[in-house]
Amino acid sequence: MCLLAALFPVWLQAQILTPVRWSGIPLDDGMVQLTARIDSGWHMTLISVGDSMVGEDYTDGYTLTTQRTDTLRYVACDDSQCLSAETYVYGVAPSSESVAGGNDNSLWWLLLMGFLGGLLAIFTPCVWPVIPMTVSFFLHRGGGKRDALLYGLSIVLIYVGLGLLVTALFGASALNEMATNAVLNLVFFALLVVFALSFFGWFELRLPASWATTMDSRSRSAGSTLSISWMAFTLVIVSFSCTGPIIGTLLVEAASMSLLAPAVGMTGFALALALPFSLLALFPHWMQHLPRSGQWMDSIKVGLACIELALSLKFLSVADTAYGWDILPRWLFFALWVVCFGGLGVYWIRRSRVEKVLAVLVWCFTLYLLPGVWGAPVKAVSAFAPPMPVEAKTVFHDWDEGLRYARQTNKPMLLDFSGYGCVNCRKMEAYVLSDERVQAALQDWVVITLYVDSRQDENGNGTPDGEEFARLQRERFGSNAQPLYIQLSPEGEPSGEQLAFTASPDRFLEWLRTGR
Repeated sequence: MCLLAALFPVWLQAQILTPVRWSGIPLDDGMVQLTARIDSGWHMTLISVGDSMVGEDYTDGYTLTTQRTDTLRYVACDDSQCLSAETYVYGVAPSSESVAGGNDNSLWWLLLMGFLGGLLAIFTPCVWPVIPMTVSFFLHRGGGKRDALLYGLSIVLIYVGLGLLVTALFGASALNEMATNAVLNLVFFALLVVFALSFFGWFELRLPASWATTMDSRSRSAGSTLSISWMAFTLVIVSFSCTGPIIGTLLVEAASMSLLAPAVGMTGFALALALPFSLLALFPHWMQHLPRSGQWMDSIKVGLACIELALSLKFLSVADTAYGWDILPRWLFFALWVVCFGGLGVYWIRRSRVEKVLAVLVWCFTLYLLPGVWGAPVKAVSAFAPPMPVEAKTVFHDWDEGLRYARQTNKPMLLDFSGYGCVNCRKMEAYVLSDERVQAALQDWVVITLYVDSRQDENGNGTPDGEEFARLQRERFGSNAQPLYIQLSPEGEPSGEQLAFTASPDRFLEWLRTGR
């Protein structure tokens, strides 16, 4: 918790960047001269002044004369990020429109995911046998509680440092690119399959023994405090074959979020992983009740293998949908998940009483997944599955085609900026767009769904469609976050407020009605 408190000011500072500062001078006849000062390295896209759309970029500052009642909308960007679109009225501080939608909630969710991943890592065969041995070593050398607590803190610092290092090496924009890069997603797919086969017992994965030996010898020769830090680093090295898949999945999930997301995810993971060392140092008599390694460890390895295989399909799906290969349609994705978890239940049902209970629970989950083969939303796992198509009479995936059709038929447009690697987009599809009332309401709209991470080039101009869609969203509508829903007139002009992520069909329907 102390570490979270230390990170909070940095996190808060990242949310209140003000690279554009406005000032005004009142003139005659209700007019005002407004001046924008823009920090070096940033540029401002002026979206609109009053009811007039602008869409111009400025880097060295900007001055205009307008009415005192006019409202300006703009977005500030640097080379790695775009802030939320803001509204400025003379005499009133700029107010963020929060078009990104749920970013804070996503970070808290990532922290929880990391913590659950760390708890899972505790019970792996690389970590569990080390816990009583390490804590006993601390207690026998004296000052056990202090040393073990320092050991746990060192684990936290190492993993948080890993998250910060990933961000420093790649940057926010590169991390977001990683989340949808086909080659990298295929690499993660292959790695998770390899780790899964290792957990199944086909072969054993381990880092070079010399690494662990070197770390162990340095931990013994260093001073007291430094030796404990080296011991924590040794644990990180020797447990990598078990924790690597969890860490890799977590970092890739964080890649599509904010600049601090990798560090936040690693904080959750490390806090959970360090928990048993700290608790057992404080209450050493608990070690007497720890179960010894045995057959139950084999069951966990098989369970982890099945989970890794299921998660690997998510990365294959992102690459498949981004490039339009169509090798893993939605029905096949769920069919393979049914095979993975159904087979795990078959394995567990033949073992101990506890594992039989787990088998029943896994089979219940398998039955829940089964309707996904026939197109059901399967909301609980919507973030991992391929996109669901929007049910409407007219759905386009090209801006120009959709705009031409809307003008010909004089129908309003619903512009949906989405992404194949966008978790909240999948949740919107499962919880909102699949709702029967929403589908009925969308029959009167021309729906244009644009995937900003698409790597296809339907126009044949050498530029991926996703880059063009992302530029359209950023320059015309002042946002670079998905999902984003915009109501447009048949002529292509905005006719209402933008809507970001919501899990409520009623909220979406209310928003849909207010813009008509």
